[in-house]
Amino acid sequence: MTNNYDFDVIITGGSYAGLSAAMSLGRALRNVLVIDSGKPCNRQTPHSHNFLTRDGQTPAGLSALAKAQVAAYPTVRFYEGLAISGSKTDSGFEIRTQAGARFTAKKLVFASGVRDIMPDIKGFAECWGITVIHCPYCHGYEVRQERTGILANGDGAFEYAKLLSNWTKDLTIFTNGPSILSAEQAEKIRSHQINIVETVIDSFEHDKGQLQQIRFRDGSAFPLKAIYARPQFEQHSDIPVSLGCELTEHGLLKVDAMQRTNIPGIYACGDNAGAMRSVANAVATGSAAGAVLNREMIDEAF
Repeated sequence: MTNNYDFDVIITGGSYAGLSAAMSLGRALRNVLVIDSGKPCNRQTPHSHNFLTRDGQTPAGLSALAKAQVAAYPTVRFYEGLAISGSKTDSGFEIRTQAGARFTAKKLVFASGVRDIMPDIKGFAECWGITVIHCPYCHGYEVRQERTGILANGDGAFEYAKLLSNWTKDLTIFTNGPSILSAEQAEKIRSHQINIVETVIDSFEHDKGQLQQIRFRDGSAFPLKAIYARPQFEQHSDIPVSLGCELTEHGLLKVDAMQRTNIPGIYACGDNAGAMRSVANAVATGSAAGAVLNREMIDEAF
């Protein structure tokens, strides 16, 4: 049968979720193109954890191994570059890149991740993923029982404090301005010997990403080994929304249990479609997206 498109599937994003989807589809004999710009959100993180058989590897090493294994499947191809736009065609979709290349496919998978928006605190970005961390399951063991901070306010600070008290009892919440914790929340937090500091932060003083102390605008300082934070983020690619894909109230691509978006033929997996940002979750959702998408194509053809 002759297809009037270049590939069965185009995957935008070639990190863990995208490569996992590509492996599922490659093993299903699908012609796949993976478009990747080479800027994963965890590129500054020294080590990746909580992923069976690869615990403690560098993110770059893990990605290189994954790509080599996926590249062994002859129907999977790679394009290094940035996908900048997409459109619907009579038989599927077209994706265009920054360099002017155009590719068509019957189906799309967006594994393009999210872009973290760094707060206006000197040193935050340099420490992000190293000692300014977001996930205790990914990084908490390495800073267990250390003097640890939480950069958050309100309900987020309260929930973070509950969660992180499992990893260390030496916790301090930094609200970076007036606290909006309720009286009940503040009382509960202090009952667990967790301090609340409302002083406005000036900078994170560090040595090559290793946090040493927080410096406040009043000139005082607070020594720390690590601090948890959840900065705001945005979709790394605006192509899904331009094609009609819906977002959740939190800015994630809305998918069902099978990683399908609201637009037929478009799937999403990994950080751009899920709140649990981890390698294990990215691999799991990518594998599911590839398998379900392949079954969809079988049903359409049979």
